[in-house]
Amino acid sequence: MTLEHEQQLENEYVMPTFVRKPVEFVSGSGMELVDDKGKTYLDFIGGIGVIAIGHCNPVLADALAEQAHKLMHVSNYYYVEGRGDLSKKLCDMLNHGAAEPEVWKTFYTNSGAESNECAVKIARLHAKKNGRGGTIVTLEGSFHGRTLATLAATAQPAKQEAFQPLPAGFVATPPNDVAALEALFEAQGTDIAAVLVEPIQGEGGVKPLTQEFMQAVREQCTKHGALMMCDEVQTGIYRCGTPYAFQKFGVVPDVVSMAKGIGGGMPMGACAARGEIADTFSPGDHGTTFGGSCMAITAANTTLDYIQKHDIAANVEETGAYLREQLATLPHMKEVRGMGLMDAIEFDDTVDAPALVLAALEADQGLVLNYTGPHTMRFLPPLVCTKADVDVMIAQMKELLG
Repeated sequence: MTLEHEQQLENEYVMPTFVRKPVEFVSGSGMELVDDKGKTYLDFIGGIGVIAIGHCNPVLADALAEQAHKLMHVSNYYYVEGRGDLSKKLCDMLNHGAAEPEVWKTFYTNSGAESNECAVKIARLHAKKNGRGGTIVTLEGSFHGRTLATLAATAQPAKQEAFQPLPAGFVATPPNDVAALEALFEAQGTDIAAVLVEPIQGEGGVKPLTQEFMQAVREQCTKHGALMMCDEVQTGIYRCGTPYAFQKFGVVPDVVSMAKGIGGGMPMGACAARGEIADTFSPGDHGTTFGGSCMAITAANTTLDYIQKHDIAANVEETGAYLREQLATLPHMKEVRGMGLMDAIEFDDTVDAPALVLAALEADQGLVLNYTGPHTMRFLPPLVCTKADVDVMIAQMKELLG
């Protein structure tokens, strides 16, 4: 089907929730995507951080094909082959670098928003069982999803206004402002069930929290009996080098939500909790039809095994550092920020980021790029990205910025 035919059908039959770029991708391999005309592009957004081990990785494709011929879905009323193995892998990843490893237990979902919904329910139920209020603290500029509860947690009024009234029980505090966080706890201590933070605000423009602030969140939660919850939907699964970004800050949260890269391209997510907090739920307190299905479990097990077998974490650290170094050489650059292969560049106000994304897509050497603001570009390439891929992208961007 051609792009023109697809555009015609979607304009008539698909809800207009996205402003789509004028391209239809029909195949891919590794870092590359191919459109319906046969043009090849280098992908530096990776399905918004989803493509962990490259497009159409043959190991993952073969595993999924084999599983599809065996069993696709049976529901969570029954045991699923490989789910326990995956949960043990995630427990080991969450204990990476821990002085005192703990047992982490996992609930499986289909998306990041569902993982964060699960985290909110854990926090509220845990608070109720311990005689506390149910307020969830989030950070200004955060993004936690587009369901009503996760939109209420997303402290961006422009995204919330059209959908009011939103669920109550969420309050925002400025990121990296320790004094404001401490004042909030002093004022509302026993009413606060949890603090939910992204270690790096992704949709907000790839803005890392400071180590001081992350440690202050941990200290205040411990002092006041609240849960520290990390939204690792975008930062987790080795995106920042370590299994989870919180491990870069020397803290251990109580609850971790994840999705995106965990399935290598298949819809998949999870919410994990440690120690006694993991036993907050009882049968019937939460559920899902598709979460942790046979196909999703196969995708996640295969993706994580591939990452660990091929030491993808080392590549993320090395190539990510090189990417930030090269981004700093671009014209009109004001700031480069990020961690691992989750990075951003802030241009001065002479660069129109949306126009640059479109120009890169249309260039002879096509690039799939992303912007999060008028002058902000975000980079979330597959974790198999190489320095050679970075060089091609930087050369093309310099030509476009000419």
